Amino acid sequence: MDYRKKYEEWTTDTFFDEGTRKELAAITDEKEIEDRFYRDLRFGTGGLRGVMGAGTNRMNRYTVGKATAGLGKYLTDTYGEEDSRKRGVVIAYDTRYNSDLFARTAADILSGMGIHVYLHETPCPTPQLSFAVRFLHAAAGIVITASHNPKEYNGYKVYDEFGCQLVPSQAKQVISYIDQITDYRIIQFMGNASLISMVDVTDDFALSVIKQSRYKESGAKKKLKIVYTPLHGTGNIPVRKVLGMDGFSQVAIVEEQAVADGGFPTVISPNPEDSRALEEGISKAENLDSDIVLGTDPDCDRVGVAVKAADGTYHLLTGNQVGALLMKFVLDHTDMSVWKRPAVIKTIVTSDLGAEIARGKNLSVFSTLTGFKYIGEKITQFEQAKKNGNTEQDYDFVLGYEESYGYLAGTHARDKDAVVSSLLICEMAAEAKAEGKTLLDRLDDIYRQYGYYQEALDSYTLKGKDGAEKITAIMNELRGGKTPFDADMDRMIDYSNPVEAEPGFGFLPLENVLKFILKDGSWAAVRPSGTEPKIKIYYSVRGSEQKDAEKRMKNLRQSMKKIIDFNTCLLYTSPSPRD
Repeated sequence: MDYRKKYEEWTTDTFFDEGTRKELAAITDEKEIEDRFYRDLRFGTGGLRGVMGAGTNRMNRYTVGKATAGLGKYLTDTYGEEDSRKRGVVIAYDTRYNSDLFARTAADILSGMGIHVYLHETPCPTPQLSFAVRFLHAAAGIVITASHNPKEYNGYKVYDEFGCQLVPSQAKQVISYIDQITDYRIIQFMGNASLISMVDVTDDFALSVIKQSRYKESGAKKKLKIVYTPLHGTGNIPVRKVLGMDGFSQVAIVEEQAVADGGFPTVISPNPEDSRALEEGISKAENLDSDIVLGTDPDCDRVGVAVKAADGTYHLLTGNQVGALLMKFVLDHTDMSVWKRPAVIKTIVTSDLGAEIARGKNLSVFSTLTGFKYIGEKITQFEQAKKNGNTEQDYDFVLGYEESYGYLAGTHARDKDAVVSSLLICEMAAEAKAEGKTLLDRLDDIYRQYGYYQEALDSYTLKGKDGAEKITAIMNELRGGKTPFDADMDRMIDYSNPVEAEPGFGFLPLENVLKFILKDGSWAAVRPSGTEPKIKIYYSVRGSEQKDAEKRMKNLRQSMKKIIDFNTCLLYTSPSPRD
């Protein structure tokens, strides 16, 4: 069925609610109609994520319903009707517009299929959902969130029985069930209230998080002055609760951003990766002369950090910098003798600095594809290996992180956790302050020991069908050999082809990523986002000193700009320097 026929069906069929039909009937732009119906909203390894609105290519109760009905059939076929009913599915949601509606829609559909549902009473962090799946021994979990995306977005993420987001092999199975639903009319939206239990595991989650505390000096904790903002999201209660439990008494909240609001009225973007997200927090910190500023995204799985320097100004730390600091802090305050084979995990686009710190302490380092689900999967593989006597995969997880402000210490969750990250960041800031230093000083110490690492990211948004086609064209051209690094290039890794993982773990899943590694160890990686209409270019260099690193980074980015027009995100058609 072409997009026009789908549009007419949704506009006229009374199965679709009146609000949906009116919204569609009011559209006059043919391009807009095409974009809403030219495809079904794709369920990928990150679940669903898209702009809210009516249409098959939008987030709405019907596309959520279709995904949920497919998931429910997958669960009953996998675990059996009786076991899936008893174990059930945990559902959580964030503070975005319609998140509670979509959560309730999913609860109704699953309960109507005879599956027990544990529905969170109030918005809560994504890592709490991951924890809850394991805590309640559920068969799966769902969280309604678009994480750090703009306000017009929402999303739907699915977790397996281990509290880990679905990886491609699992997602493929779920997708096969979803694709069998070709008519929305067969979806039963009427729930069974007797199979829906309201839950709140905040206290249990907090108790699990606090076990990761590494620094016990209560006096130092009391002296640290913290400003925290949840950016209108779910972090307000759990982050403040855990910091209080750990002895931090000087925690000032950005009050106007503590209000749960899916419109995110006080920020341009609720993304801690965006430097503007912490502006209100920094302003408050300046007034209070605070030591550190923390900001978590709407579903509280990412955290941004700003630190007061010696001159009184506040400096934003990158995800890679925080990851390196956490690596050093956690390893310095952990008794490794209790573990046989301690290991840390990072992604392929994350700086190598944290890995160097870990290797310096004789830890094994694993690299996964981008997405914390792969880190969660690796943790589960370690855990299952211990149970099954698999000596090849028997490792002990210590820390995992990715460059996009996501970190996890401990195995209470199988996803990045801004609650435990906030705890550890404040602890290492308190320790530094007690020694007359800041986290910036700590970072300089790391650079002097391991080399001056510098990272950068170019991210470009290309919306709609045309944007998707443009991204595909860019990747095809680069994959075809048109690269700017020929003279300096050591090798190119194309992750759309089989790439070996660490020994004993087979091959990485196939993914649309290209990584160009230069002879001096610098690298650039090009990756279309799996959750947003963006193409991202990651850069990493290492220099003998800061100026050397800055020079290498400048040259690396300029080389890329010789071949790609970053204003239009199109490959230049003029001859490249190698021609």
